[in-house]
Amino acid sequence: MGTINSAFNIATGALEADQAALNVVANNVANVNTTGYTREVPNFETADSVQIGSNIYGNGVTMTGGVSQRDSVLQQSLDQQTQAESSSAARLTALDQVQSVFSSATAAGTSASGATVGISQDMASFFNAMSALEAGPSNTSLRQQVLSAAGNLATDLNSASQKLTEEQQSLNQQSGSLVGEINNLTASIAELNAQIGSLGTTGDAGSLVDARATAIAKLGTLIGVNQIQTENNGVTLTTASGALLVTGTQNFALSTGSVGGMTHYFDANGNDITTGLMSGGGQLGGLLTVRDQDIPQMQTSLDTLAWNLGTAINTQNAAGVDANGNPGGAIFSLPATSAGAAAQISVTMTDPTLIAAAASGDGSQNGSNAQAMADIANQAVVSGVTPTNYYSDFVTSLGALVSDVQSQNSAEQASVTQLQNQVGAISGVSLNEEAASMQTLEQAYQASSKVFTILNTVMTAALNLGNGTTYA
Repeated sequence: MGTINSAFNIATGALEADQAALNVVANNVANVNTTGYTREVPNFETADSVQIGSNIYGNGVTMTGGVSQRDSVLQQSLDQQTQAESSSAARLTALDQVQSVFSSATAAGTSASGATVGISQDMASFFNAMSALEAGPSNTSLRQQVLSAAGNLATDLNSASQKLTEEQQSLNQQSGSLVGEINNLTASIAELNAQIGSLGTTGDAGSLVDARATAIAKLGTLIGVNQIQTENNGVTLTTASGALLVTGTQNFALSTGSVGGMTHYFDANGNDITTGLMSGGGQLGGLLTVRDQDIPQMQTSLDTLAWNLGTAINTQNAAGVDANGNPGGAIFSLPATSAGAAAQISVTMTDPTLIAAAASGDGSQNGSNAQAMADIANQAVVSGVTPTNYYSDFVTSLGALVSDVQSQNSAEQASVTQLQNQVGAISGVSLNEEAASMQTLEQAYQASSKVFTILNTVMTAALNLGNGTTYA
């Protein structure tokens, strides 16, 4: 009877194991649309055998729980690529806004007709006005057109510089607002580390690990992170430049402070890590790249154009004679150096008779110096090229940068999609696959039930000796 009782125990254990496995499959099906859920498969293990004398008897099977289907290397690759894509997407969005500043109809200066014009057209209008003045230096209206064109050019340079500053400040606010969310996520990840660690190495933390993976993925869209697996199924997180964010059950919050009017970022030890974050990935990396790299370069280019062009025109005007027979003065007001020139340039001359259209010694009604100022359009006075070509190259370079970032982002999106599909093939729930597993487990359950029925029939036959017993 002991052997039959053992068989009953084995059959009962099999029923319980199959039922538990069916529960795992059912849970997979229930979470098919749950974001971040990782598919689990039942883990069957042979129960400890029993030795009686020289004989060893099997003791059936147990189901120790569901095992999450993860590929940590693949998941980290996805996280890293997501960080890069998030960074380039944020940079692209910001650059699109910046590029609009230099489109043909965004500058603030207005022509006499009231139409909005751009910097390139402003320069052409100014040089054309100077060329027209050469033919009629005594014409007050032509002189006024020169000052009006100069005013439009200065105003548009001011406007472009101001809009760049506004975009920079907007990015500064956007980037600063991310810190609170970053700190909340690192605190949550540290807490999940603690909960997962409390389960030990034998347990599959399942939903807790899923929650942590989701939090890490979200963190990666905000800031570039490096992930290191540690004991007790924990993770340590650092920024891309190595600043500690999470280790074990402790998180290290980032802080902010103003440096030169811009928000800077500090680790838990007070070290300024702003530069490292700029190249680290995530939204923060993309925003900081435009704020601290792209826009300052554009401002410098505008300043160079404004200062060199304004200086060349002022120098040439000073070489001539105005309508009153006096040496020419400055048409534009400029700072001592190119720094800030685009924001500060203005037309200091208000009296059109002070334009030195005549060359010195040729009489006040001569227009040769006006032509000399018009010829500046074709002179390499701005970083070795003409003003128009310099500005054209600047706008072209900006367009090329936007195009490059767009291509980079498209490639990264494709890579993210590919990795997501690979992760999904391992960790995602397939209803077809779950249906097949459920059918297999149901058959196993039915088979165990059949063994139970047979054993019951055998037991009945043994207890009813002498009576025929039929069983299938």
